[in-house]
This record gives sequence, structure tokens and C-alpha cells, in this order.
Amino acid sequence: MRREAEQCERDTSMENTTWMANYTVRSDFELVGLFSQSKHPAVLCVVIFLAFLMALSGNTILILLIHCDAHLHTPMYFFITQLSLMDVMYISVTVPKMLMDQVMGVNKISAPECGMQMFFYLTLGGSEFFLLAAMAYDRYVAICHPLRYPILMNHRVCLLLVSSSWILGSVDGFMLTPVTMTFPFCRSREIHHFFCEVPAVMKLSCSDTSLYETLMYLCCVLMLFITVTVILSSYSFILFTIHRMNSAEGRKKAFATCSSHMMVVISFYGASVYTYMLPTSYHTPEKDMIVSVFYTILTPVLNPLIYSLRNKDVTRGLKKMLNVGSVFQETLK
Repeated sequence: MRREAEQCERDTSMENTTWMANYTVRSDFELVGLFSQSKHPAVLCVVIFLAFLMALSGNTILILLIHCDAHLHTPMYFFITQLSLMDVMYISVTVPKMLMDQVMGVNKISAPECGMQMFFYLTLGGSEFFLLAAMAYDRYVAICHPLRYPILMNHRVCLLLVSSSWILGSVDGFMLTPVTMTFPFCRSREIHHFFCEVPAVMKLSCSDTSLYETLMYLCCVLMLFITVTVILSSYSFILFTIHRMNSAEGRKKAFATCSSHMMVVISFYGASVYTYMLPTSYHTPEKDMIVSVFYTILTPVLNPLIYSLRNKDVTRGLKKMLNVGSVFQETLK
């Protein structure tokens, strides 16, 4: 009897171990990402790693430069600092995991990790949507109401706009992530993407997701409607004011400031519209990954270049920082 009880306990333990192993395997996803599509994955890995370093260094330098230079302590540069912070976090959510998987030869991601990655990129993407609208409003006040600018865009208002952007972006993450991750996934566990993006994960579900996709579409339309209305209204007033300016130098400066922001808006919004608003028939895994590379990797690389190379105040501050560094080195010698 005792021997039979021990055997029974052993069998139960083995069954539990097997069940846990099967559950662990079933709860993991496989990211079939960029490197599986490339003929030269090692070269692609190096290129993405260099882009990641450029994004980190470019945005970090821009944040430090704005923090250290008193001339750049204005609302516009406060918003640029927040944008750079979002870009650093945005690229850090997806790229390090992708590069580590390629180096280690592993492409699995657990369901909790997938959910966390999804939440952070949705939150950061949504926050950037609203922040770009706040930046457009800031340019409108600066160009159309220059005398009232210090009052209308005081530090309290800037903090309110930035915190609202973060909160509204997190609402997007809190709404979409739990619903997406609670769908039953009884098909292949292969996500044809390099990170857990909502449309790519939804394709694995074996239940009807049409209602959820419609609600997600309406959510994106609402976000776009609010932010695009603010941006278009701001720039309509800006263009009207610029047209009435007598000074050619003032026109040139206003256009330079606004064109930088519009380049960032078009690149970010265009990629987001393709991903979340175009019908499924327009999508293929290859196209989706290319578009995602654009707004998750290239945009964080380009943003600091757009705001530094096209901005005299930033280039002046950068030269000043480099001169201080060279003087400091000479004194050490």
C-alpha cells in the first residue's frame, strides 16, 4: 500500500511537471521578425544596433543640451525634451529585445512580456500623438500672440499639457492591452513581427475580433480627429499670420520653426494611420514590419537631427558645449 501511494505521488508529480511544461510552451509567443526576412541578418543586426546607438546618443545629447543651456529654457524646448524622452523610451521597448534575441538565437517572448511591451509602446505612441498637438499649439501662441506668449504658455500650462499627453497616452495602453491579451490564441504562436504589435497579435486569435477591431479603429479615429484638428487649426492661423508679416526675416524664422515640427508630424502620423486605420486587405507582414521600422527605429533617430540641424539656437548651444569641452581638455593638459 505504501509503495503504491509513493508510485501514485510520483505519477501525479510527473503529470504536474508535464502540464506546467506544456502550459509554459503554449503561453510563449515566437517573434518571426526582421532577421528571418533578411538574406544578411548579421549586417542588418549591426545596422539596427548603430541606429539604436544614434537614437540614444542623439536624444540624450539634445536633452542634456536643453537642460544645461539657459537660453533654451523655453516652452518649445521643454516640449522637445519630452519628445526626446519619449523617443528614447519608445526605441528601448522594442530594439534591445530584438537584438538580444538575434545574438542569443532565441525568438520567444512570454505572454506577460508581450503584454508589457504592447502596453509601453501603445502608451508612448499615444503620448507622442498628443504631445505633437501640444507643440503645434505652442507654435501657434508663439507666432500669433507673441506679446502674450509668456503668460499663455507659462510653466504651469506647459506641465499641464505634458502631463495630459502622458495620461491620455496611458489610457490608450490601458484600454487596448488587456483586451488584446485576453483573447484566446489557439492558432500558431508565431507573431509575424519583431515586437508585440496589436494587429500582429490579433491575427493569432481564433475568436471573432471584428467588433474589437472596429472599436480600436474608432479609438484611433477619435485620437486622430482631436490631435489633427488642433494641429491643422494651429497651422492655419500660423500661415495666415506669416502671410501678414512685413519682415522677411520673421517669415523665414517662423517657417523654419514650423517646418521642423511638420516633418515630425507627417512621418509619425502617416505610419500610425497605415498601421491602425487602413483595411486589412492593404496589409502584409512585410509591409507592416517596414512601416513599424520607420516609426519605431528611424523616427527616434531622425527627430534629434531635425530639431538640431534645422535650429540655429540648438546648433549654437551645441557649438558652445563643444567649445567648453575643448577648453576644459586644454586646461587639464
